[in-house]
Amino acid sequence: MPALRRKPAARETPAWVRGIYAGLCLYLFLAALSVISSGLGLFGRESDFLLRAFAYGENPFIALLGAVVVTAVVQSSSFTTALIVTLVATGEMTLGTAIFAIMGANIGTSVTAILVALANIRIRSHFRRSFTTALLHDLFNLMTVAVLFPLEWISGALHESGRGLLTRAAAWLADLIGLEEVARPGSPIKVITSPVVDLFNWFGQLVTPTDMAQGLLVALMGLIMMFIALLFMVKNLRGALLRHMDGLFRSYFFRTDLRAYGIGAVSTVMVQSSTITTSLMVPLAGAGAVRMRRLLPFMMGSNLGTTFTSVLAATANPVAAAMTVALVHVLFNLVGTAIWYPLRFIPYRIAAWYGRLAGRSPRYAFAFLFLIFLVIPLAGIAVTEWIVG
Repeated sequence: MPALRRKPAARETPAWVRGIYAGLCLYLFLAALSVISSGLGLFGRESDFLLRAFAYGENPFIALLGAVVVTAVVQSSSFTTALIVTLVATGEMTLGTAIFAIMGANIGTSVTAILVALANIRIRSHFRRSFTTALLHDLFNLMTVAVLFPLEWISGALHESGRGLLTRAAAWLADLIGLEEVARPGSPIKVITSPVVDLFNWFGQLVTPTDMAQGLLVALMGLIMMFIALLFMVKNLRGALLRHMDGLFRSYFFRTDLRAYGIGAVSTVMVQSSTITTSLMVPLAGAGAVRMRRLLPFMMGSNLGTTFTSVLAATANPVAAAMTVALVHVLFNLVGTAIWYPLRFIPYRIAAWYGRLAGRSPRYAFAFLFLIFLVIPLAGIAVTEWIVG
């Protein structure tokens, strides 16, 4: 009886090919974020949306929500905080409004991570890990605001100057710091993705009658490209490349909490966007390349890294109030880290619990968005309007 012939094993794609493929997917992902930012930024400028979002800033909660919405629209807390600092420097925004708007910018940058997590909704295990990662970022910012917002508001109301604890501490530091005026640096990500952004803007201008319509179309095309890039990125990460990346991330980049924190801060300073660095962690964590317990320090470091832009914006607008706002942004993230890193089991357990629920049924993910970005804001406006009134 003739021996059965074995079918030759399928050749595995070489690691260097997967590396090139991963680099292309990463480029498309970053380009998509830049396209979304460009489109929504154009829409915001043409509709005078950015300034009107802060028009009713006498209510601190509305100032906070205005910054949440603006940051979600332009996809960059760095942009929003720099805008706030500039508005304070020119006298178009009061210091009191700016302090609470800075807090809102930190929350607004969390929206993109949730959208990125939803791209993995078809694969249950990946979606659970991705959504848990996005939740860690959201929870850090939400819980920090939940502590510091009332503390700043109440302490300001009780103090004769009308300034809260954070504002007074930042003002004291601003008096001690003397910096030369410097220009705001450009983002290297924007430089390398500008050809793609220009192409999408050209196409949008070609097929739409107004700049507002162009902005919305470009943002929509960028969103579609982001989802496509993420689908291919996750598919590639599930293969042989993940084994190589797994060792790199676990043995070097995320070996300790301190190193993860430093990587988060430095990478965000380099790309000038915490939205990019934190959103990039979502598919990596979803594919299992990053340990979940190292993600919170990374997110904390990313939030600190994004304060670099506001400080530079303040030095480019050397006014005491502008520097005070920038330093409030720094203090907000440092105090938040000081509170929640020792108590990190709280956000970890909440994120893990709710991530499991969302993994079993995606309706919980949409319920989270509905609760955080609609129900709580409406309730907060009602309560603060009643107190202020």
